[in-house]
Amino acid sequence: MTVADNPLLAASELPYGLPPFDRIADEHYLPAFEAGIAEQAAEAEKIANNTEPATFDNTVVALERSGRLLNRVASVFFNLAASHTNDTIRQVQAEIAPRLAAHHDAIHLDPRLSARIEGLYRRRETLELDAESAWLLRRYHLDFQRAGAGLPEEDQARLRELNEELSTLSTRFQDNLLADTNDLAVVVADRAELAGLSEDSIAAAAEAAATHGEEGRYLLKLNLPTAQPALASLENRELRERVFRASVSRGNRGNEHDNSAVLARIAMLRAERAALLGYPHHAAYAIEDQTAGSAEVALGLLNRLAPVAVVNAQAEAIDLQEEIKAGGEDFPLRPWDWAYYAERVRRRRFDIDDAELRPYFELERVLVDGVFYAATRLYGLSFTERHDLPTYHPDVRVFEVTDADGSALGLFLGDYYTRDSKRGGAWMNNYVEQSRLFGEHPVVVNNLNIARPPEGEPALLTFDEVITAFHEFGHALHGLLSDVRYPMFSGASVPRDFVEFPSQVNEMWALWPEVLANYARHHRTGEPLPQRLVDRLEESRQHGEGFSTTEYLAAALLDQTWHGIGADMRVDDVERFETEALEKAGVSLETVPPRYRSTYFAHVFSGGYSAGYYSYVWSEVLDADSVEWFRENGGLTRTNGNHFRQELLARGGSVDPMEAFRAFRGRDPRIEPLLERRGLTGA
Repeated sequence: MTVADNPLLAASELPYGLPPFDRIADEHYLPAFEAGIAEQAAEAEKIANNTEPATFDNTVVALERSGRLLNRVASVFFNLAASHTNDTIRQVQAEIAPRLAAHHDAIHLDPRLSARIEGLYRRRETLELDAESAWLLRRYHLDFQRAGAGLPEEDQARLRELNEELSTLSTRFQDNLLADTNDLAVVVADRAELAGLSEDSIAAAAEAAATHGEEGRYLLKLNLPTAQPALASLENRELRERVFRASVSRGNRGNEHDNSAVLARIAMLRAERAALLGYPHHAAYAIEDQTAGSAEVALGLLNRLAPVAVVNAQAEAIDLQEEIKAGGEDFPLRPWDWAYYAERVRRRRFDIDDAELRPYFELERVLVDGVFYAATRLYGLSFTERHDLPTYHPDVRVFEVTDADGSALGLFLGDYYTRDSKRGGAWMNNYVEQSRLFGEHPVVVNNLNIARPPEGEPALLTFDEVITAFHEFGHALHGLLSDVRYPMFSGASVPRDFVEFPSQVNEMWALWPEVLANYARHHRTGEPLPQRLVDRLEESRQHGEGFSTTEYLAAALLDQTWHGIGADMRVDDVERFETEALEKAGVSLETVPPRYRSTYFAHVFSGGYSAGYYSYVWSEVLDADSVEWFRENGGLTRTNGNHFRQELLARGGSVDPMEAFRAFRGRDPRIEPLLERRGLTGA
């Protein structure tokens, strides 16, 4: 297949290297992957066979320059596998995943390459490298060691087998979850059952049903976490239970999409791999390379927070039970009741509810007058929509981003609506990574899962969805404002327990008075969000923190338990394992299920967060302390934004992340701001 036949085989000629989505067809992926693998294999072979003594340029930089075609193909393919998949893409992914694992092992386990890198690393003090180059050499040396370069040949052979099978299983987990999530969407025949939902939500459910051949009915799609947004509004208790049970049964119904055996096998193989590499369990292996440094330290933070969070959740449960009684009803609080009665308590206590807020949070205004506006005020960025550039789906929008001096910065893609071909949750990815080595500007994308409104109607967001939009754009800023030489360090290529830090900081601007006043306007009248509601939003921020912290910690502790098993442990009963893990961790509350149960815990079984889901609260320690710094120094100013940009966002992974934090904050992080924010001052 030639370049004329396959656009993936050549670098894109579109602005910023945006992939030519309008020319790429499903049949292009597999041959492009094969060409990319062959090309990088040849490049690695040339480096390994170089008869000249190893130098930083002819070995490390040469490896960093290799794989351009493969990286280009993979960035397009795996983004679409998450955001707009189909049967062909799933088939290609199932075939290519183990081949990619084998390819990367072939490079990392090549004794000639590892010997060249080992020799350079031993002579590192004599090489006179600049700071970023020295960090790159350290990173390559560490990556080769952690990939098994020092293992005996027979152990390396087993390691290759493990990596290939794990790549296949992770793909299967993701495919099963998407299929079961779509299959379990709740169909409602009677509109009256939807009492409590807003009119636009009901209209969106009707349109979703019609799209799925259920004309005249209503379809409630499932989001990734356990807690479904509709549960806060639905008055019909039986329907709430249906939605909840559909949510928690994903991947655990004994059907063809059951994930129980898949995830148990993943956990077991990860444990065996860790043992081969000299670690007691996968968590020890995974966290050694993070800022936490050890599984014991990460687990220590979770265990410190859990008891106080549970006490707070139990106190909230008592309030909700009283709310049930106050409404003249008499039944014990169940998990499908929590969100509904928590919202009633919030309305009564703070005179506020999501139905009243949503008309003020229209997607277009949130994006342009909120998310983009804050970035303009902080960093001087400008955003211009490009209608002339191709996208992979009609929902996707493209914005050109320019810097304060008018220079080109990159492209931002926004893909905000849910659809059957998109996995749940919200995330940021790169299509092109910034690097001075190749002279490339970043192309980044944000994916959310907002319910599509009926044709001609505005998309109105919940406040949680507003926060998510700001959060994901924080990741996008990490990519857009990257200023590194080597692509390995571009943007969000930082330790997993540091990557959420900039995105969580960016959430603060959603409620910053100047930003909120600019975007929170009624979608029909243009009236600003009443000050009464602004004040109530601020006052209610700790409402429900016991529940939200406990459900999060339950998932994080479940992750640690799965990845704390030894290589000799076999799990035959996933539900029992999960139950015992939650009980042992002290977070087993019947009314507060984990944010993710094992069979739909995509972060850790098909994503990059294995033994790393603790990262959100670990990063929040840094985030809360940084928010305090912004408040102490005047908030939304270019001076503050430039300082955060220069010391953190621009550095990507090119420096020790905690050194970058200290350069920004002037000291080590303090946990007290986080405890105060979450109402955990007794922790």
